[in-house]
Amino acid sequence: MKHSTLFALLFLVSTSFLFAQNQPVFKDGQAQIVPAFEDPESWIRHDLWVETEFDTDMDGKPDRMHVAVTRPAPTETEGVKLPVIYVSSPYFAGVARGGQELFWDVKHELGETPPPHVHPEVERRGERPIISNSHTKTWVPRGYIVVHSSSPGTGLSQGAPTVGGPNESLAPKAVIEWLTGKDNGYTSPDGDEKVMASWSTGKVGMTGTSYNGTLPLAAATTGVKGLEAIIPIAPNTSYYHYYRSNGLVRHPGGYLGEDIDVLYDFIHSGNEAMRPGNNKRVRDTEMAKGMDRETGDYNDFWAGRDYLLQMDKMKAALLMSHGFNDWNVMPEHSYRIYNKAREMGLPSQIYYHQQGHGGPPPLEMRNRWFTRFLHGVENGVEDEPKAYIVRGKDGNDAPTAYPDYPHPDAEVIKFYLTAGAPGRGGLTNQKPDKTGTRESLTDNYSFSGSSLAGAEFTDHRLIYLTPTLTEDVHISGTARVTVRMSASKPAANLSVWLVALPWEEGRRTTINDNLITRGWADPQNHQDLRKGEPLKPGQFYDVTFDLQPDDQIIPAGQQIGLMIFSSDRDFTLWPQPGTVLTVDLDGTVLELPVVLEPRR
Repeated sequence: MKHSTLFALLFLVSTSFLFAQNQPVFKDGQAQIVPAFEDPESWIRHDLWVETEFDTDMDGKPDRMHVAVTRPAPTETEGVKLPVIYVSSPYFAGVARGGQELFWDVKHELGETPPPHVHPEVERRGERPIISNSHTKTWVPRGYIVVHSSSPGTGLSQGAPTVGGPNESLAPKAVIEWLTGKDNGYTSPDGDEKVMASWSTGKVGMTGTSYNGTLPLAAATTGVKGLEAIIPIAPNTSYYHYYRSNGLVRHPGGYLGEDIDVLYDFIHSGNEAMRPGNNKRVRDTEMAKGMDRETGDYNDFWAGRDYLLQMDKMKAALLMSHGFNDWNVMPEHSYRIYNKAREMGLPSQIYYHQQGHGGPPPLEMRNRWFTRFLHGVENGVEDEPKAYIVRGKDGNDAPTAYPDYPHPDAEVIKFYLTAGAPGRGGLTNQKPDKTGTRESLTDNYSFSGSSLAGAEFTDHRLIYLTPTLTEDVHISGTARVTVRMSASKPAANLSVWLVALPWEEGRRTTINDNLITRGWADPQNHQDLRKGEPLKPGQFYDVTFDLQPDDQIIPAGQQIGLMIFSSDRDFTLWPQPGTVLTVDLDGTVLELPVVLEPRR
């Protein structure tokens, strides 16, 4: 063999080996850490601005979004192309500071116009903030490029925040279009020098938690080409469901008095010169006219901020994650989207844990999801169980696989009430004869729900208990309640908790603890969510609504209780105490999804 031929073969082998060392590696259907991608000191980082199709700050030019890229060195030195994991957020540049004075006052009568509240200014952190380093340590070493962007009107992104408006869907769409080859990227917010994403394969996945988890869904509803998979974690999928409940003004847990305009103020960290105009158009006009804190009714303003109604174009595979005890963004948010995606035939899985707000699926699940849909590795995720549920005191990394959620073996069992006020009545699955019994409670926001549940006797709630359980009861799905009730005033809050007793104050709200699930409704909307009507004092109405989805096992030795009360101190408005709610026991029923399975 000639020396030149031998040299050429050796060169080919050596370069092939080097090239192989600079490529993603997969094992057991998951992307592995690659040494050539692992050193953060070698990562390439750069900022740019992506031009959108909208102009929400009304300066006569399309808004541009601030984007930051983190990619491994071989994408520059060896021409390696990799898929992208993309995170977008309104929080990266800082948020408003302040206390309760920034929120709405909740202490007033139902239906009244509340007093005004303070609108703060946000101080953006630094002249040129690093957008975020989140997710880089997890995904860049495994063969991905990580991209971050600030939402419209936040940080160095132009435009106006709208909290669920169309621009919050179109902004990440524009970034994804740039990542798939469009020439709408620029090196500066106002210049003409363009930059291309030549290192991208054109396959994009999105993830994030809370608001950052909402934006992947927002982008997916546009049907943008290249967005292959999303992993939303505790996403807000409908701002009505976040700030209202069945016609009732109901606040997210831990944020009593927050509303959509408060969140607008909280995130508005963009160009200070544009804020007055943005505030006038968005907060003080569109939101002020549409949010309606007086009635809490559903309307076109809220419908326009419900992503369930915008899913027709969605093509991205969906892995959804949520906590059953998330009383900030309620667990219904994820289920309603998962259920629709499943009906649409999209690749879909759902993961629920038993803790509060946040909490991603185990890394293995996320890795397999992105490996399948971004790298195209046939690892069989489409054939895996559709639901993974953390049960009991199991850790979040040890979920139980279900064929689907709710568990397919769950059957709805109806429970009926027997008298007991002001003490504890009965809850039975045997329908009793009609007795005409009616029991009353007096509203008083001064008492917390936990104190009412734990009380042996009180005039401020009604509670109905099953006999002590002789075997475990597995609840899986969405409970539904019908309360036949009257009120002494034209308006009243209605709150329902499903609890496990004996109540032990101070226990963590996790599985096998006291709070199973809960829900809220406005009796004025008993017929129409879009138009409530004043109640006629003394007249009875059937108010039917869902409680929050749940899956847990109530162990033998406890009792399941249905608690009915009026104002929920931590979630509803606080009208003057004294409104009397009367419940007709014959017309009140709890529908509980129970898995009929052998005791574990």
